[in-house]
Amino acid sequence: MIEKTGKTVEDAIEAALAELGVDREQVDYRVIEAPSKPLFGLLGGREAKVEVTLKRVEPVERAQKFLEKVTASMGLNVAISPVTSEDAITLNLHGDDLGILIGKHGQTLDALQYLTNLAANRDGRERIRFIIDVEDYRKRRADTLEQLALRLAERARRTGDRVALEPMTPHERKIIHMSLQNDSRIETYSEGEEPYRRVVIVCKRG
Repeated sequence: MIEKTGKTVEDAIEAALAELGVDREQVDYRVIEAPSKPLFGLLGGREAKVEVTLKRVEPVERAQKFLEKVTASMGLNVAISPVTSEDAITLNLHGDDLGILIGKHGQTLDALQYLTNLAANRDGRERIRFIIDVEDYRKRRADTLEQLALRLAERARRTGDRVALEPMTPHERKIIHMSLQNDSRIETYSEGEEPYRRVVIVCKRG
C-alpha cells in the first residue's frame, strides 16, 4: 500500500502505478483528500491524495495474463486451458500457427514456461509449478522420445555398440532414462555439459 499526491486524483493514481510498476486493473484505490483550488487563486489549495493497494491476484491468473500479453504482442490469438494435477498446473495453449511458441525440440516453449513461472510466482506467497504446453506438444514429444528410446536400445543390444543421442533438456533426458529403466539388458547414463548434455544407451555386459 502506498500514498501518492497529484494535481488531480487521476494524476495521483498514475504516480502510484508508476512506482508500483503495475497496470490500473491490478490495484484498488481510495481517495484520502480531494483536490481543491486555491482561494481566489492564491491561498489554501491542496493536491489530491490517494491510497493505492495491490489487489491479491492468484498465481494462475497471473500466469494466464502473462501468457495472454506475450502471445498478443506476437500477433497470436490463443485460448488457454488450465489442467490441475497433484504437482503442477498445465496451461495448454490452443490456436492457429502456434509453432513459433514451440521452437526446435520445444526450446522456445521451455523458455516461455520458465518466464511464466517467474511471473506467476513473483510475490512468493504461494509457489505453484506451471507447465506450459501448445496443442499437447509435450505429450506428443514424450511419445516420440519413448519410441526413440526403445528403437535405439534394440540397436544397442543388436550391435553391442554404445548409442549416443542428440543433446536434450533435463526433462527429455529423464523420459529416455525412465523409458528404459526396466530393461535388464540396457543401461543409460548422461554425459557432457549443459546445454549439450546427452543420454548414452549401452548394452550391459555379462
